[in-house]
Amino acid sequence: MKHIQTGLVFALLLSFSLAGCISEDAGNEGLDLQVDYDLLNGTIVETYNDGELVSVDSVTIEFDFSKTTSDNKLFIFGIDTNDSRNPIEVNANETSIVSVDFVEHGLYELTLYAIDSDNNQANLSLIVRIDLTIDWTESYTDEPQILTFDPRPSNGGQHPVMIEIESTVENPELITELGNGESVDITWSIVDEYDDTCQRNGAQIANGDQGTWNTIHFNTYLVHELIVEFEEDQDTISIYHWISIIYDE
Repeated sequence: MKHIQTGLVFALLLSFSLAGCISEDAGNEGLDLQVDYDLLNGTIVETYNDGELVSVDSVTIEFDFSKTTSDNKLFIFGIDTNDSRNPIEVNANETSIVSVDFVEHGLYELTLYAIDSDNNQANLSLIVRIDLTIDWTESYTDEPQILTFDPRPSNGGQHPVMIEIESTVENPELITELGNGESVDITWSIVDEYDDTCQRNGAQIANGDQGTWNTIHFNTYLVHELIVEFEEDQDTISIYHWISIIYDE
């Protein structure tokens, strides 16, 4: 079975769905809808440098309607994402490929359809899973910025199952006339939109060393902040956050 390659899908995928084909038996005046796809999930990656958003790698999935047949002339191939967007439609006489872009995380229930020249229509439904990863870097800072993340799906669909957080703080090696640099005392906190501290962790990081906090958070119904704090007059630090908002399979 021939499959069309997915365009612009960022290479980082937390998991993948096998390529497949879905079909609806002809029952609409000889209209038989069949659609091929390569995958049904992907990961959006947002990259931040010193608190500024520098890039967003969105996900594009292509659906191939070329095996769809009708006793009449095929007119339209389309996909309704069932969110705030208008349905995506193409002229069936010009192309069989319908591309759907995803720029927000969520579980999307797509309605795929074909319409022929007699206005017969056949529909199919598919679930597409779009996760989100935030890649955050701050270099040599003495005032760490707050990373705000929103696990709520903008399409109003099912919420994620969890949030994975990996945060590494580096105390860059410092050598001065007075000797080596000092260790730094770090506190990580996850705080929700009601200013309640959900999780907290601490570490003392020696000069030239680093400390990492790995945790999982299951409250995906509120906006949260990831905060790194350390005492004033300590050495500058570098911060690397990796946050993944993950949906159920």
